[in-house]
Amino acid sequence: MIAARTRAAAGSTERVWRHRRMLVAGPLVAVVSMVAAVIVTNAAGLPLRDPDHVAGKRLLALLALVALLFVLDITIRAARRSGRRLPSRAAMALVRRERWTLARGIAVATALVSFYASYLAYRNLKSVVPLLRPELFDRQLVELDRVLFGGNDPAAVLHALLGTGWATQFFSGAYLLFFIFIPGTLAFALVFTPNLQAGLFYATAQSLNWLLGAASYFLLPSLGPVYAEPSLFSQLPASGVTELQSFLIEQRAHFLADPTAVAAQSIGAFASLHVSIFFTGALAAHLLGLGRTVRIGAWFLLGLTTTATIYLGWHYILDDIGGVVLGTMAFALASALTGFDLRAARRPRPLSRPSPTPA
Repeated sequence: MIAARTRAAAGSTERVWRHRRMLVAGPLVAVVSMVAAVIVTNAAGLPLRDPDHVAGKRLLALLALVALLFVLDITIRAARRSGRRLPSRAAMALVRRERWTLARGIAVATALVSFYASYLAYRNLKSVVPLLRPELFDRQLVELDRVLFGGNDPAAVLHALLGTGWATQFFSGAYLLFFIFIPGTLAFALVFTPNLQAGLFYATAQSLNWLLGAASYFLLPSLGPVYAEPSLFSQLPASGVTELQSFLIEQRAHFLADPTAVAAQSIGAFASLHVSIFFTGALAAHLLGLGRTVRIGAWFLLGLTTTATIYLGWHYILDDIGGVVLGTMAFALASALTGFDLRAARRPRPLSRPSPTPA
């Protein structure tokens, strides 16, 4: 009897510890990222800044999206439970009390703030790369691309195969989906998932992408094909991406002229954060056992985005390979930090309190 009680107590303690690991993993990544940003920006002689208030604005936009999804989540669940298209206030209140406990609300809010704190650190780290690592490796990366494509430039091959008309607009739109994908999937993962552990794990993995991506910029500083070989892309018609590329190179020039007057520069080719974040999303959809349509859609978006990065001149082949490596590392590190059991991902459990059945 004593042995059984001892085992039960040990099991309960382990579950409480796993519960706490899940809650603190995201904030831990944010703290490490912010400390790194403070140290590195100080080495560059600059303060920590929020370029154009981007992190704050994006966080507020995401919180607004989460609030909307919160209402939808309660409404849909109450409607299903009551069998009515428009559930009563009482039915909605019951669902809110059962599903959205204080602990769950704090966990979701903490994950969101941690994610954007990590993003803020990323923006600062990326900005000072040319100040601390001024050497560029574009020439070597251009040569590697040509070796891999038999003496041809990958972008030129895609332009010849797909043309430079409608394809430019199509890939431009696909590339810009990134700015919807991040807040959209994060909000859905934290609000709609029946297993909040999966949502917290996903948020942690994506936060790690920011930190790992920032480190990769220091490893192999580069601008990207569109800036290293502009003649390859001069025939592309104007699009949202071409406008963005022009803005970014002008911003970088102003930043290098006076880093104290311009808050940031945002150019860095190796590795591709677009690819790493989409790869992490696709890997999560696959390993968490989401629906077949979702899994296929996630891998399709990854392939589409990867092609767009080459076609539009954002990245070299090695950049995209590096993005896959970063995404894999982020996934593995998130699993280690959170202690999340992927095999149990389909067994939803509430995150209300550290108990024998933790979230």
